[in-house]
Amino acid sequence: MTGRQPGFAMLPTIDEIVSNFELLDEWEERYRYIIELGRLMEPLPQEAYNDLNKVQGCASQVWLQTDLTMSSNDGPVLHLRGDSDAHIVRGLVALLISLYNGKTPAEALSTDALALFKELGLSEHLTPQRSNGVRSMVERIRRDAQAAVAAP
Repeated sequence: MTGRQPGFAMLPTIDEIVSNFELLDEWEERYRYIIELGRLMEPLPQEAYNDLNKVQGCASQVWLQTDLTMSSNDGPVLHLRGDSDAHIVRGLVALLISLYNGKTPAEALSTDALALFKELGLSEHLTPQRSNGVRSMVERIRRDAQAAVAAP
């Protein structure tokens, strides 16, 4: 995906994130970059901080809001927003949003976020709790995409 998604003018594309990540040699720099991604996210509206959007299975508090918007030629696409009360987790939310935002539900279901995390080396540098939280966020996005596919 090369273009920026509507509403996310500040958040880099997933390709830009991967390229930037490869330029950073030290893990401390990579963690700072992840935290910066979290700061660049579109704000989550206050009313979105609710039990429906809260992701279960995360040690930190995480909220993900999934909306479907109509694309002119691809049908419905996912529009994601999120937040967390932990800086690094908020950055991981931003990374997932960059990966999934603007995809059709079918594209989202065929996207392997955990492979991306492994490719970036994040799998081996995240605590087991954070890794479980990432899996919970991915499962949540996939459930939302599956519900969108099943909807008439």
